Amino acid sequence: MKARIIVYGLLAATLAGCAGSGSGSGAGVAAVVDAQAMAQLREVLNRRPSLPDGFAQRPEQAWRVPFGRVDQACRSALDVAAGHAPQEGLTGQAAVSYQGDGLGERAAVGLARYAGDEAEARFDDLSEALESCREIRTAGGTALRARRLDVGDAARSGDEAAAARLRGRLNGYPYALDVVLSRDGDTLVSVVHAGMSDVNRDRTRKLVAALLSMSTA
Repeated sequence: MKARIIVYGLLAATLAGCAGSGSGSGAGVAAVVDAQAMAQLREVLNRRPSLPDGFAQRPEQAWRVPFGRVDQACRSALDVAAGHAPQEGLTGQAAVSYQGDGLGERAAVGLARYAGDEAEARFDDLSEALESCREIRTAGGTALRARRLDVGDAARSGDEAAAARLRGRLNGYPYALDVVLSRDGDTLVSVVHAGMSDVNRDRTRKLVAALLSMSTA
């Protein structure tokens, strides 16, 4: 039992300390970085939202997707929260995470701003990818199954939203993450609530409401 607890602790610490890497890709409307948009998004994420009890209010480095090679649909749906939004029409993006007091618990938020009506098109692509992401299975004991997630009114302050829960095992240990994608005008907001063993849906709802209110203020 003691050895198991140590392994859990090491895995949770590894997940908490991960930083984002890699980049998104896309074709068509080129990504044109707008310095003002980037500055605005960073300023938004430097605000301290009223997160649920048990979450640190100070933002940390961006979350990293804790899987190796996965299905492209699943990767696309998760990457926005890690700071790797689709590049087509992108003008700026920023991402941070907040540590929770649960084992391996972390809330991640990614903002991505797009030119013209590209945000609507990208949301359609990503929500379709999230719906298509039915399972994540990799070598080493990682197997998670996805199902639809109802977050109620939490994500409805924007124009549209989609959500799913992935639950199963990561490297052989219980793991779960809730993924919520929202669009507010020209900006995509992605929230991931992850943790060892399980994550609480009501806590996810409160997180989404708090982070959306911060990003749309």
